[in-house]
Amino acid sequence: MSTSINRRRFIGTASAAAVGASLEERVLLAQAAAPSTPQKTSYSSLPLGEIKGVKISRLICGGNLLAGYAHSRDLIYVSSLLRNYFQRDKIVDLMRRCETNGINTIVTNVCSREIDQEILKVIAEYRKQGGEIQFIAQCQPEDDLDALLDQSVELGAVGAFLQGGVADRAIKEKKIDRIGAALDAMKRRGLIAGVAGHSLQVPMTCERENAGADFYVKTFHHDRYWSATPEENREDLIVDVKSYEDHDKNHDNIWCIDPEETAEFMRGVKKPWVAYKVMAAGAIHPSSAFRYAYEGGADFILAGMFDFQVDEDAGVARALLSEKLDRKREWMA
Repeated sequence: MSTSINRRRFIGTASAAAVGASLEERVLLAQAAAPSTPQKTSYSSLPLGEIKGVKISRLICGGNLLAGYAHSRDLIYVSSLLRNYFQRDKIVDLMRRCETNGINTIVTNVCSREIDQEILKVIAEYRKQGGEIQFIAQCQPEDDLDALLDQSVELGAVGAFLQGGVADRAIKEKKIDRIGAALDAMKRRGLIAGVAGHSLQVPMTCERENAGADFYVKTFHHDRYWSATPEENREDLIVDVKSYEDHDKNHDNIWCIDPEETAEFMRGVKKPWVAYKVMAAGAIHPSSAFRYAYEGGADFILAGMFDFQVDEDAGVARALLSEKLDRKREWMA
């Protein structure tokens, strides 16, 4: 009997058995069933930046999709679709493909919700099985922040940042002390500490008040897409938590109403900048979105991806970063 026949029968048996297998067994079976998957390449295949000694690929995998968090306009089934798609095996496939493409970092929500806790378990088990992907925790201090940060460190987190909506709200309510306290809690645990925001007022205020962020995570995209908020409706629009509820005005699909001002302000910030929402929740092709972000000054891009999109997205990033980009901001990482 030929080796290929033996292997074919093994894969068939393994696939059937995987339904009731543990995660560890599923990882091993998936590896056996997909020998054509390229071997993991050196991280040098995708350029790295560095934040406080932590080396991070200039394209970072977002984690919102894994938990079903998606800005889907009026498509009410999308969150359910995502949750059903990203079963444990698919999350493992995503991380393996990221590593193959030189993406060495994933961001995931660290909070008490059951689905987020399950994703953390998958990441932890994947790393135990030899996966090297590192993760940065996206935190919400409405939960027990200290306990969640301790859990993140135990599972191997290299950094953490305050979730954008939380920081937007804190700035709007003039409670910068909340942000400072969260950053201090992260740093006490040896994590690189950041703060995210949809509103440009987040990094502006944090810099003015010397809040202590090691890096910023700020939305950044152009508005050349159909579902962007019409320009005539933007005059009084403030991107914060409340504005997202105003669908008639905001169209639920604009995340950076002032990209030129954002780029100009960030040119004067001597800290790393992670740009997110660069594709405006799937409205902009990565070739256009990534170029705009890198040339606009971002040091890293945080992008939500399906496993089948990783090759293309990493390829786009790799090609752009091999060019002489038209940047007015020096690399800060």
